[in-house]
Amino acid sequence: MATLEQIVEEITREVLLRLNEAERTAVPPSGCNCQDGSCAQHCSDKVHQVIQAGATRLTATLGTHPTSERVAHAIDHTLLKADASQEQIAQLCYEARKYQFASVCINPAHVKLAAQLLKDSGVKVCTVVGFPLGATPGTVKAYETQQAIRDGATEIDMVINIGALKSQDYRTVLEDIGAVVRAAHAGNALVKVIIEAALLSDEEKVIACQLAKVAGADFVKTSTGFGPGGATVPDVTLMRQVVGPGVGIKAAGGVGSYETAQAMMAAGATRIGASAGVKIVREAAGEQVVGSKSGY
Repeated sequence: MATLEQIVEEITREVLLRLNEAERTAVPPSGCNCQDGSCAQHCSDKVHQVIQAGATRLTATLGTHPTSERVAHAIDHTLLKADASQEQIAQLCYEARKYQFASVCINPAHVKLAAQLLKDSGVKVCTVVGFPLGATPGTVKAYETQQAIRDGATEIDMVINIGALKSQDYRTVLEDIGAVVRAAHAGNALVKVIIEAALLSDEEKVIACQLAKVAGADFVKTSTGFGPGGATVPDVTLMRQVVGPGVGIKAAGGVGSYETAQAMMAAGATRIGASAGVKIVREAAGEQVVGSKSGY
């Protein structure tokens, strides 16, 4: 019987071979002059890569730009700074109600307050687990998940055990994710698995996404926003290639404009994590916005 490591190695080899083949045979869309693979960023209205994933809150037709309402429904309005005050959380929730964002994404200590403020609004409460390093045991992450759900969270963004992945200890990574998935799904909550892509090689990104899929995660997520880099179009594209259409992808970290959000969604993202949600939606509506903060 094949070991987990052998299975992951085979999956990784197959995915990377397919990606290399896709790059060699890719043909730019009609009327597109991009020759450097940057179509998703600069020609998003012509990119034929619109993905509909599980728990998706955005569906766009080919050749059209998403409306501001559709963009809003794909945004996790985020405030994860350590010094966030209750007043700032209340403002975040007010904005989420006003623009009908998918969720607010906050630290666990604020979940009870956010759940009260967003009751009957349709906006979900998302919180983070093992954040931002992912270096706590899976049992601790599972307990964090259970507590967050008791407090009112319905979406859990967990950070993988990055050190275990780097050590090729894939069993620990799988068990780590699985512990959170089981705890969350028992409480009817979604799980987004943060792989912190900026710390990983492409091969490690492939393995992390495949392990998240095997463990039953609902989404894979690019970044915590506290690492050395945030979401990139190539990373989102790679993640979509690996997980296929049945798993959501959240692009987070540095998504501070409507243009950037469009590029991420054209590449396959179905959720956007950003502190600049209001700015993004206003830009999507055609407003000129100056001086807003960029992604978290």
